[in-house]
Amino acid sequence: MRRRRNKNILPPKEFAKRVLKYSVFSISLLVVSIGIGITGYHFIGELNWIDSFYNASMILTGMGPVNAMEKDSAKLFASLYAIFSGVIFLSTVAIFFSPFAHRIMHLLHIEEIDDEE
Repeated sequence: MRRRRNKNILPPKEFAKRVLKYSVFSISLLVVSIGIGITGYHFIGELNWIDSFYNASMILTGMGPVNAMEKDSAKLFASLYAIFSGVIFLSTVAIFFSPFAHRIMHLLHIEEIDDEE
């Protein structure tokens, strides 16, 4: 649903729906990402499921690895998952906060400032 620039901002009920939609997408992205980490740590790093979840959670949130990886393939997976996690975490934060940033820009009439130039 596209709105014209001269219309008012979304009503609170519609805004809440938008926030919910973006939140569900963000959480889904995190769940898939942690699933990739758990699976990789379990099968490639040969950790049990709880330790795999723990390592994947710590890497995804930027806290760092917990268990040392013994095999080269596990080290390679852990390195690639750490890079992937950094991108996913920042992307998820951006996706989650984008409705709020958009609303603030409307409240401050930022698009009107851009049109005047």
